[in-house]
Amino acid sequence: MARTHRPIPARVRILAAMLAVACVGLAVVGSITFLVQRDRVLDEVDARLIAQIDRLSSVAGVADPADDSAAETAGERIDVEDFADVDDYLHAVVSRLVPARNEASLAIIDGAARYRPATLSGFDVSRDDELIARAVAETEASGAAVLGTATTESGALRYIAIPVAMPGDPQSGVYLRAIDLEAELAPVTAAIITYGIAAGIVLLAVGVVGWGVTGRLLSPIRQLREAAEGITLADLSPRLPADGNDDISDLTRTVNSMLDRLEDSVDGQRRLLDDVRHELKTPITIVRGHLELMDPRDPHDVATTREIGIAELDRMTRLVEDIDLLATVESDSYTMMDVDIEALTARMGELVAVIPDHRWFVEPGAQGSLVGDPDRLLQAWLQLADNAAKYTPKGSPIEIGSGIDEAGASLWVRDHGPGIPDDSRERIFRRFDRASGRRSVGGSGLGLAIVEAIAKGHGGRCDVTETPGGGATFALRLPLAATVARTPVEPVVADREGTP
Repeated sequence: MARTHRPIPARVRILAAMLAVACVGLAVVGSITFLVQRDRVLDEVDARLIAQIDRLSSVAGVADPADDSAAETAGERIDVEDFADVDDYLHAVVSRLVPARNEASLAIIDGAARYRPATLSGFDVSRDDELIARAVAETEASGAAVLGTATTESGALRYIAIPVAMPGDPQSGVYLRAIDLEAELAPVTAAIITYGIAAGIVLLAVGVVGWGVTGRLLSPIRQLREAAEGITLADLSPRLPADGNDDISDLTRTVNSMLDRLEDSVDGQRRLLDDVRHELKTPITIVRGHLELMDPRDPHDVATTREIGIAELDRMTRLVEDIDLLATVESDSYTMMDVDIEALTARMGELVAVIPDHRWFVEPGAQGSLVGDPDRLLQAWLQLADNAAKYTPKGSPIEIGSGIDEAGASLWVRDHGPGIPDDSRERIFRRFDRASGRRSVGGSGLGLAIVEAIAKGHGGRCDVTETPGGGATFALRLPLAATVARTPVEPVVADREGTP
């Protein structure tokens, strides 16, 4: 069996991103600093070499004798006339211009190394044939001082080669001055190494702190995962602690709210299944009992048992139809449109007029309109009227009407029967529940649950109050602006057979 690849944890990915950003930032800063310092050192090296050109020109008499600044640069003046040839002149120059630390100087006569400083404070290039040959070749080619860089056995060198010649002297000379770049750049290299070590320590600190911070920030998500793993249909009670006002806390509260809704939904489904099982068990038991006791040789007993079985099966059929209707109204996407309340009230009066054994009074409808599904509204309103007819004495009056106030529209049914006890006014809207708890009146016990579902589908509610003088008043409280998306279609008015 192939193993499932486990993704990299979010904590590791976040920390890796933090370290990557910090590493790039430190690398960029270090590189820029190194390049700036390196260029500064190279500029200083070139300035020193160029200063040597000025000094040698002054000493050699190459510069204008009237140039006081050149004389000041040299510190002293050596007249060319005091020397018989180039050899003597370069010997004096090398003796006077002693190289500093990390520097080397050399007098070259006819392509060969001739003189180097007696006091060697720098380093020796007199045996570096490659550098000597290169300096001679470049000065012969250009006829002037040459500033260049060479990588030789002595290392990376920045050098200057100055040709020297005297009238009447067949010898040709070159004064060579070189600076060791590696030695000059050593402080910069050491600083960069130190910076690299410090950057590594910083990255380590960022990693340690980031690991702790990300763990603390992600702990609610880990708790959320653990809680989700522990949730089953048997136990939906685990909740997450929601402390603080950050985004993670908001997510935790949202998940807790989702779990509350899920638990309510599962509890509702369980109650529905329990109620359906209870409601179906009774007719099945009755039918089975009569069938077991029936005498097949007695025609009267057979006919009686048949009537009882058909009646109980019809009751089960109505129960299943009501359950299906309840599921439909709870999930239905209502056909919303402008509904004239006065016209809806008049239509309601026409429909209830055919319900027998009661005197129906229809009060004038309210002037105005609401946004809703006229079929579903009539269905719920007729269900309230049907309940009033079932639970009130025969011949008693029942009024229906509508109204509009600041809270919205109301469609109500008022009866003058026994009324609803205060402690039962919420329970009657539950599935298969009745105020008295008895089943002497026919029906599935889902009528008011269907009414409540239709009211909630319109963004409203159904409530019950006491009728002055005795009785109950049921009202659909509906907002004038619907909360369900409107679909502009032609209204269809329900007939009596289409109502529960």
